[in-house]
Formats: sequence, C-alpha cells, structure tokens
Amino acid sequence: MGSVLDLGCGQGRNALMLARAGHRVVGVDLSAVGIAQMLAVGRREKLDLTGVVGDIALYEPDGRFDLVLLDRVLSMLPEDARVAALARALAAVDGDGHLLVADEPRGLASVQAVLAMMNWSVTAVARNFLIVQRT
Repeated sequence: MGSVLDLGCGQGRNALMLARAGHRVVGVDLSAVGIAQMLAVGRREKLDLTGVVGDIALYEPDGRFDLVLLDRVLSMLPEDARVAALARALAAVDGDGHLLVADEPRGLASVQAVLAMMNWSVTAVARNFLIVQRT
C-alpha cells in the first residue's frame, strides 16, 4: 500500500479510514486533542498511523507521500498562508503521486491559481474536489 499525508486531519476521519485500508498515514492537525483521539483509535486497531500536532499554515512535511490530502482546510487560512500551505503540500507529493483537495470554491480557486504557475495538472474534478498530479 501507499503513504498518505493528511493535512488538517482533525480527529482522523480520513486518516483512520486510509490506515484501515492498509496505507501508512501521517495526520497533522493544530488540535492536540484531535491528534490524541486519532492515535488512541490507531493504537487500539494497530494501524500504521502517526500523528503530528502542527499548524498546516507552517508545517513542513517530513518526506514525500503517494497521496497528500487537504480536506476542507485551505479555505480556513488567509490567502498568503493558503498558497504557502498548498506549495508545501505539492512539494510533499512523491513522483507520480497525487494531491487531493476537497474544499469550498474559494479554496479550490487558490489551488487552481497556484497550479497555473507550476507544472501540475488537474486529473479529476468533482463537486468541491480536485485531484492533482505532476505533469
């Protein structure tokens, strides 16, 4: 299975689902309580899951991942922090990996603006979702 970085994971809804599917998952969130709750479930279920308490506006990923997930967190950030967090997320995507962004239209507009300046393309679009891959 692959490696996943879930930025803004909260209590781990997506991180836990992906770890249960056999992926190695790193979840990052500002909430120490959310990370502790996610890790408690991960320990109970013996999942390959790491939790990091950190602000995604400043977080520097350690390594590269097959999938980087930003689920409804970009629109919570001011514009400059949103663009910087997205750039760091893109840098954490391994070779032929993917970035999946689920967000409000404002957040997705920022994603598309940054992608237009970089060597990335949208490979799938659904309502409030983008899947992005390096071209």
